[in-house]
Amino acid sequence: MRKAALLAGALLCMCSVHIQAKPQQKHNLHFKAIPTRWDEALPVGNGMLGSLVWQKGDNLRLSLDRADLWDLRPVKELDSLNFKMVVDAVKAGSYSRIQQLGDVPYDRDPAPSKIPGAALTFNITSLGEVGSADLDIATATAHVSWKSGVRFSSFVHAKANVGWFKFENLKGDIFPTVVPPQYSANSNATASNQVVEGSNLSRLGYKQGTLTKGEGWQTYIQEGWGGMKYQVSVRWHRKGSTLEGTWSITSHYPNIPDAKQNAEQLTRQALTVGFDKQAQSHRNWWSRYWSQSAISIPDTLVEKQWYMEQYKFGSASRRNAPPITLQAVWTADNGNLPPWKGDYHNDLNTQLSYWMAYSGNHLDEGMCFIDWLWKCRPAFKSYTKRYFGVDGLNAPGVNTLAGAPMGGWIQYSLGPTVGAWLAHHFYLQWRYSMDKDFLKQKAYPWIQDAATFFDQLSVKENGKRRLPLSSSPEYNDNDITAWFKQPTNFDLALIKWTYKAAEEMALALGNTADAQRWKTIGSEWPDFAADANGALLIAPNEPVHGSHRHFSHMLGIHPLGVIDPTQSRQQKRMVDATLAQIGQLGTRAWCGYSFSWMGGFYAYNHQGNEAADMLRKFASNFCSTNSFHLNGDQKGGQYSDFTYRPFTLEGNFAFASSLQEMMLQSHRGYIEIFPALPAAWRDCRFEKLRAQGAFLVSAQQKDGALQCVTITSEKGTTLKLMNPFGGSFMLNGKTVKAAKGEIITLPTKPNTKLVLTAR
Repeated sequence: MRKAALLAGALLCMCSVHIQAKPQQKHNLHFKAIPTRWDEALPVGNGMLGSLVWQKGDNLRLSLDRADLWDLRPVKELDSLNFKMVVDAVKAGSYSRIQQLGDVPYDRDPAPSKIPGAALTFNITSLGEVGSADLDIATATAHVSWKSGVRFSSFVHAKANVGWFKFENLKGDIFPTVVPPQYSANSNATASNQVVEGSNLSRLGYKQGTLTKGEGWQTYIQEGWGGMKYQVSVRWHRKGSTLEGTWSITSHYPNIPDAKQNAEQLTRQALTVGFDKQAQSHRNWWSRYWSQSAISIPDTLVEKQWYMEQYKFGSASRRNAPPITLQAVWTADNGNLPPWKGDYHNDLNTQLSYWMAYSGNHLDEGMCFIDWLWKCRPAFKSYTKRYFGVDGLNAPGVNTLAGAPMGGWIQYSLGPTVGAWLAHHFYLQWRYSMDKDFLKQKAYPWIQDAATFFDQLSVKENGKRRLPLSSSPEYNDNDITAWFKQPTNFDLALIKWTYKAAEEMALALGNTADAQRWKTIGSEWPDFAADANGALLIAPNEPVHGSHRHFSHMLGIHPLGVIDPTQSRQQKRMVDATLAQIGQLGTRAWCGYSFSWMGGFYAYNHQGNEAADMLRKFASNFCSTNSFHLNGDQKGGQYSDFTYRPFTLEGNFAFASSLQEMMLQSHRGYIEIFPALPAAWRDCRFEKLRAQGAFLVSAQQKDGALQCVTITSEKGTTLKLMNPFGGSFMLNGKTVKAAKGEIITLPTKPNTKLVLTAR
């Protein structure tokens, strides 16, 4: 045993796939001046609190946010609407009443909605010319330096719900001022709700809150809808030429127990600890976070964007905090509500936001989403019973922090397969962790409920099942023609995947009776609809008519994998024809997230050049200078006719996921190393990306040739690996004879490491 251990140690020295654990300076944000727009600001956050550092007029401004600040007023019209009414209206060809109940309130009313917190401002006119403004993502700290020698630093503590700021080398006086959002009526209020750009805050109808001040402190208290209140507190002190201070926001909802301390108490306690001591524990958390995974590729634009996505994910998603909304902890600071009310969009946005957690080896941060979905499960089941009239579980496609439906384009906001797409995250969390307790207690119960829902909702005709109505986000928008009487490929992919996953999970739990039942029901659904060339249609007899932002009809390819080009000639023909058609239709009607998601499609199909092209276009054209995804083409329509700039995050995180899929794949039941690299990427490395089966994988390629791979088995599952070498290779010092591309099966034990090197 000792000799084996020594041999393994020697091999590890020979097979070094080490990448610097933390990001390098080249991955940081660096500006010669302080950003002057909120959506170009330096972002910091910890999942619950967030701050944007920028300049507005003569002031350095910190836009403060808290993830659970919501106006939760219900959409009353939705109580009068149910799925049967929709089915009957579509059959009758009379849809206006349905739109009045389900669609109009979302555009008409300012809430329910995410709401902003406040801002801190510092008058900086006396500090002179700015030298630089930077975001150090390794330590999650924003810095501004002036040529006069003054230096500003700010972070949101990684674990404590407080934010910090510090000025050094000050000569004159400077102090913070709390600037509340303008909730009271003002002359700038818009007459109608601008959903995409955000309606004026005054439309919420709040009475302006109260601001109190004292020596070295300020506190603002704002009351929202239904007795909801939040408190903003800032506290500071001056020591010689240094000013340091701390801020916090706490919330209160009726009938929900408060946290032990309010914002005033949190800032008072934090200030006694001090900036430097808090900064050290903050940096320790981020050091651990960055040690989870790393990459190195020759494309500097794509590599930097990936590190920025990792940074934003660590800033926006934490357990014991709400999951990522459209803007997470960076709500717009422009006097308006956030774009699309900053809500939870489950017809694409939340799903794309969390894909990167799995192969990126951030399962704990990814559990934030699962925890919230599970917390909302009773509300979702109640909604399912009331709206659809059956048992099981579905979820709203657009919902509030509490899981309540918000309506708006009800084909998708109240669509029948939303819960199944959310179930995919339960499945991924299980497959990447191989946590059997999680499978038994949460993953299988969720997907079992989703399968039961489809079983009860579906109708049978000529031995095949269908939904009473089907749709495909976001084709035909909210028109009556967005409903289809035959299953769309979008709904069908989710249903087929649900029964396949339910069968797999049941077998893993030893429940063969359930597995057989799910297999039988799954076989009763029709095949995917395709044209004569094999390209996927939207639905039977409904082709893709033109360029479109949402690839809903292709969901079976990515991420669900129920259409897999490696499984049969028919499926390969279908995938190739569909991707070719998408290419021919062009990108004029795409948003930014379309490019990052399409990178994933190409990666799944082993088309590295095309995948890299999509990611470069996303990073170069659809992101702000601070890396925020702005949806529209920011270079005047070079690739898309959408040229607006509403900020949402799903495109950012789908970008990271797609790059990770270019480096490592495991969704086909075996691990593939560097499955979709572009030809120009000759030297590539990744460290500790995660594969299904609970494997941590590192690999290095030099001059186009794979050098070595290390695989750590966390749970002792059977390893299936597609041989990535040209032929035979060394495994822990022994020769393995295998052809390139051959699937090698190896038993493993928990916490064991395999070292593979080229011969």
